[in-house]
Amino acid sequence: MTDHVRDLASVRKATDRLLDAVAVLDNADVAAPSRLPGWSRGHVLAHLARNADALVNVLEGRPMYPDATTRDADIGRDAPRPLAVQLADVRRSADRFQESAARPADWSRVVALRNGVTDAAARVPFRRWIEIELHHIDLGIGRDLEDLPAEFTGREIDFLAERFAGHPALPPLALTAPDGRNWRTGGTAGTPIAVSGPAVELLGWLAGRRDGAVLDRPGTALPVLPPL
Repeated sequence: MTDHVRDLASVRKATDRLLDAVAVLDNADVAAPSRLPGWSRGHVLAHLARNADALVNVLEGRPMYPDATTRDADIGRDAPRPLAVQLADVRRSADRFQESAARPADWSRVVALRNGVTDAAARVPFRRWIEIELHHIDLGIGRDLEDLPAEFTGREIDFLAERFAGHPALPPLALTAPDGRNWRTGGTAGTPIAVSGPAVELLGWLAGRRDGAVLDRPGTALPVLPPL
């Protein structure tokens, strides 16, 4: 069962860790490319701030974003800002998210996210934790997938396997980690493609952060995963 209170504490710790890491940069570092194609580090930080506000909207019953065009325009507008402004925005928006999530609420209720996606309110803090952890890595400032908490890695594989389950663009997949954990995802027709390897590499491939070259998939190539 999802423990949203515990996840909110993890969000706060991950946010503090990210802010401490970014604070040692300078304006030129923020303007430099991130690991995400076409995005500077400023784009990543702007996205994190606007995502926090968007998740406040979700928790308070408003549309997550007005529309995709506005979402992208807001990130593009905020990306060039200097380091001090970026840090203040990420911190204040994170505080707004924590304050909204701390209010008494029915955490079993279903909330609306983007593109018709719905989820239990109790899973929103974990979704925010995902944003913080993966985009910290995307900044390219010294943190990588191997530095993620083991609990987060396993839960994020669970989350992504669920997200890709039944996807018409994917064949069935049977994923296995060395410790015996396994996941089924992708389509349902045909024999599953067996893919095995370290959990961190499975996560990297599913999350679009690694190409999966080190994963074992006997006799077949890895399928191309649809965009997240």
